[in-house]
Amino acid sequence: MAENVVESDGITLCTESFGDPSDPPVLLVMGLGGSMLWWEEGFCRMLAEGGRFVIRYDHRDTGRSVTYEPGRPGYTGADLVGDAARVLDAYGIPAAHVVGVSAGGALAQLLALHYADRVLSLVLISTSSAVPGDGELPPPTEEFMRFVSDAHVDGSDGDSAIAYQVAYARVLAGGRRPFDEAAARSLVRRDVERAHDFSAARNHDSLPDGELSPAPLSSIAVPTLVIHGTADPMFPLRHGAALAEQIPDGRLLALEDAGHGVERADWPTIVPAILEHTAAGNARQVRPSES
Repeated sequence: MAENVVESDGITLCTESFGDPSDPPVLLVMGLGGSMLWWEEGFCRMLAEGGRFVIRYDHRDTGRSVTYEPGRPGYTGADLVGDAARVLDAYGIPAAHVVGVSAGGALAQLLALHYADRVLSLVLISTSSAVPGDGELPPPTEEFMRFVSDAHVDGSDGDSAIAYQVAYARVLAGGRRPFDEAAARSLVRRDVERAHDFSAARNHDSLPDGELSPAPLSSIAVPTLVIHGTADPMFPLRHGAALAEQIPDGRLLALEDAGHGVERADWPTIVPAILEHTAAGNARQVRPSES
């Protein structure tokens, strides 16, 4: 499918869709710093072949969406939540099933809390609570923290950025499975070469939260599937389990030995789980003609 650059409230966002627009809509929300390429095309097509209209998009400061000067983003985390609603508006979709990974899972939670009428169901992958909760959760692994503390990257140097991102992907994979470095390098290279300014993605590291009123996860009123790897080094499994416990209609799917993210080896498990989960939520769907 061809990319579609949409504009809403003066914000340009690069999007891409897969499948039949008359099928139930699924909006994919990537983690911070990641463009829509990290929702790999093969994954999107598998969902579309299962009868879903799939939309992925570049966050601000990633890919071909609006890009700001590095160090001066001029927007907040709340604006990124609003961007998900803007993408739905651009496609004329009143409400969609929302799938978020990593920080994209936090954005998906906030979308369900503050734009409840836009969300039919949630799928939260490799993420943690977007709002303060009760009880302590385990910290990232020592290896993850060591990488974050010690690794250095020159964002203006494409080769340096690629080397850093590939090394980061290796750490995120969790270390219990073989790591496909060639595939990771190919994806990262395409991401770097495609971006208006790849270094601008670092703006996501220091975004203020913005104006979103606090609300507990118990306020989420849609069916929620939490998918979490048992080897996730950023958010150990307890983070996913806690989400499934705190959201009233939540359930957990644990992926044995999986790390952080949507790994190709898990597509045969994740895609059917999303299709089943979103089929159950279609009773709430509202077509544009009915709104």
